[in-house]
Amino acid sequence: MTGVLVAVLGSPLEERKMPKRFLPQIFFGLSLWLAFTAQALISSAASYRRHAPGGKRQSFLERTLILLDVNTRSPVKVLNDNFLSLQVDPSILKNGWLDFLSSKRLVTLARGLSPAYLRFGGKRTDFLQFHNLKNLAKFRGPGPDYYLKNYEDDIVRSDIALDKQKGCKLASHPDMMLELQREKAAQMQQVLLKEQLSNLYSDVTITARSLDKLYNFADCAGLHLIFGINALHRNPDNSWNASSALSLLKYSAGKKYNISWELGNEPNSYRTMVARSVNSTRLAQDYILLKTLLQSVRYYSRASLYGPNIGRPRKNANLLLDGFMKNGGSVVDAVTWQHYYIDRRVTKVEDFMKTRLLDTLTDQINKVLKIVKIHAPEKRVWLGGVGPAWAGGINNLSDTFAAGFLWLNTLGISAMQGIDVVLRHSFFDYGYSHLVDQHFNPLPDYWLSLLFKRLVGPRVLAVHVAGLQRKPRPGKVIRDKLRIYAHCTSFHNHNYARGSITIYIINLHRSRKKIKLAGTLRNKTVHQYLLQPFGADGLHSKIVQLNGEPLAMVDSDTFPELKPRTLRAGRTIAMPPISIGFYVIKNINAYACRR
Repeated sequence: MTGVLVAVLGSPLEERKMPKRFLPQIFFGLSLWLAFTAQALISSAASYRRHAPGGKRQSFLERTLILLDVNTRSPVKVLNDNFLSLQVDPSILKNGWLDFLSSKRLVTLARGLSPAYLRFGGKRTDFLQFHNLKNLAKFRGPGPDYYLKNYEDDIVRSDIALDKQKGCKLASHPDMMLELQREKAAQMQQVLLKEQLSNLYSDVTITARSLDKLYNFADCAGLHLIFGINALHRNPDNSWNASSALSLLKYSAGKKYNISWELGNEPNSYRTMVARSVNSTRLAQDYILLKTLLQSVRYYSRASLYGPNIGRPRKNANLLLDGFMKNGGSVVDAVTWQHYYIDRRVTKVEDFMKTRLLDTLTDQINKVLKIVKIHAPEKRVWLGGVGPAWAGGINNLSDTFAAGFLWLNTLGISAMQGIDVVLRHSFFDYGYSHLVDQHFNPLPDYWLSLLFKRLVGPRVLAVHVAGLQRKPRPGKVIRDKLRIYAHCTSFHNHNYARGSITIYIINLHRSRKKIKLAGTLRNKTVHQYLLQPFGADGLHSKIVQLNGEPLAMVDSDTFPELKPRTLRAGRTIAMPPISIGFYVIKNINAYACRR
């Protein structure tokens, strides 16, 4: 409207020097014209309304048009190609699922999210003991005697068959064998959960054969393995005992396993876990020692080392990170830390969509970046473990569509703030926060991750939004329920030419939102990938639909076709309530995305 006023009031009055007696008539006529224009706009908006289900008219907020533009000249951040990465918890050694990582279907699902890192770590990292043994462990956890022996015999036969294969070793396990494993894992899950809630952990043994299976899975899936070494193996003077680590390094080097390394998990929590603390100076010395060990093993002399993998950045964790960066930060290739949004006491789906909860990550990232910037401004920062909830998550909540809002929000905020890699805890079999369930079926967060991998590249773009802006009241923070992020489209996706842009949107409103592409984005063809829950369970659903079609694997080797819906050039994007959408702007030839 400012432009209109300038055009009407500015040019004519400057070019024609009218007598002052005509000015009142001009302003009177102008006021009539503005009133007529405003009335026309209101009438046009009213005629465009559609009745909502149930006969209710759309509210003013629902009809508000949001204008969206993206800075296509240069990226604000450039992330790691493996930005979205994965984590597997060492608990799979306890419950037996490690023996099934050779499943063809599981490898196919992991390969769908490559390229990525695969971190083998978690709470039980600091209770891992490596034994250079090829024989299988005699005891595999609790299980009825009538099937335990036959079950172990099946594992042995499966291993013999795998050993005969060359290259990538894959298996198809019988349904009965999988059913027995699920039964055993369910019993062990209660034991593992009790350990975690009580902070009383038992040792976990990883044999050479187990390591072979783990590396085979990562290698077959195109994932780069990061192995977490036990940091609580201590000498009487509290210095780190590196004997087990050296044995592990020598064995892995002999097999020519391409592995990166880290030491320990959440060292700020050691006092509550084992009544022993490791201060920042000691932790830095431990990392320097591990770096020396890596350099002494020729094959790993240039291997990457990540750490210190602190927990949520509160007072003690911040002090530990600050001291570590001061005394040993130079030996790590990236600084790692962890974030979990909520605890197991949360029982409502609405809690997963609270903007106050989603915004906690921004504050945590700022705290970590501030410390790292003081000591090593150029050092990359990784979110080395993240999930919707700690202690394995919440059944029928953190494994449903509702958890996707937290997950995509994590990816969007982390990318905007320059977090180089985000490792999702866990890819498979860890409580209820995994991407793939025990039947090897992808959960909603898996499909969300798959779309992200296929459509979103590492170059982050600045987003400009204009629309209805609420005025903040004193003492009240405005929190966005409509969250919009933009990246260059992934160069790995050959369906889109370089220069394309991918926008992903979270709509937490309970009303539809209309988004009009403006500026450089206007009048461009758009491909829509709209994700919504499928079925009567609503947000509790474990099945997701893409543009109205439910997603499921075709078979163990084949993904469904992820078909977009084409929106004609200039069409307004209509985001349904409580939904997630990816939108690829084709043929825009964005300068930031061409190189």
